[in-house]
Amino acid sequence: MTKKVINQNDKFREELINTIEPNFVFTDKPINRFINNDVKLDDNESKNKSELLLKLKKQINSIENCKLKENSRNLILGDGNINSPIMLIGEAPGLEEDSNANTFMGEVGELLDKMLLAIDIKRKNIYCSYSINFRPPEDRKPTSVEIKRYSVFLKEHISIIDPKIVILMGSTAMEAVTGISDKISSERGKWEEVILNGRTYPLMITFNPSYLIRFPENKKYSWEDLKKIRQKIKDLDLKIQ
Repeated sequence: MTKKVINQNDKFREELINTIEPNFVFTDKPINRFINNDVKLDDNESKNKSELLLKLKKQINSIENCKLKENSRNLILGDGNINSPIMLIGEAPGLEEDSNANTFMGEVGELLDKMLLAIDIKRKNIYCSYSINFRPPEDRKPTSVEIKRYSVFLKEHISIIDPKIVILMGSTAMEAVTGISDKISSERGKWEEVILNGRTYPLMITFNPSYLIRFPENKKYSWEDLKKIRQKIKDLDLKIQ
């Protein structure tokens, strides 16, 4: 019997996916790079988005009597490609994010990168944000009152980015956008829709990376959600770059 030679790139890819779901079976078929895609926004449209985001950031920063704001070093609006068809929304910044003024840092960011790479997406090519723009004290879960207060800004944020797909990571993001406050385990993995300013956005609810670090046995469910996101990207012929 001839021993099959394993390509090092394939080996790396397998190890990467196994951080999400062990023993995943790969195919040798070439990756669909979604050639028929949306036309890129021109410079004027991009400039308009940037101006609207700056205006939104000023509005959020003008909030008064907010314990979250008072206990934070930075307002974290979002980062990545503002013209991406994918908008990923987490729960709230933690200590590392607040210190560096960036989304998804440290171990959480590393896991998110692996999750996205598992479906052939580089994080820099999508847009990432949070439901709450300031770090909650001691990294506690935001209250329903806080979620509702900031959801107004979040929904405006989504309208400005105007993505083709919204990924909601964690129960805070789920509640902020959909109003659902049930357990995320009963809502994840299903495509939902939200209508904002007359436009309909497909939503996928899934676990937050910080949750998966604490409960790694649930990575297998996140992998199922990721595969659905990958299929939706394919169905919509979206280009992620």
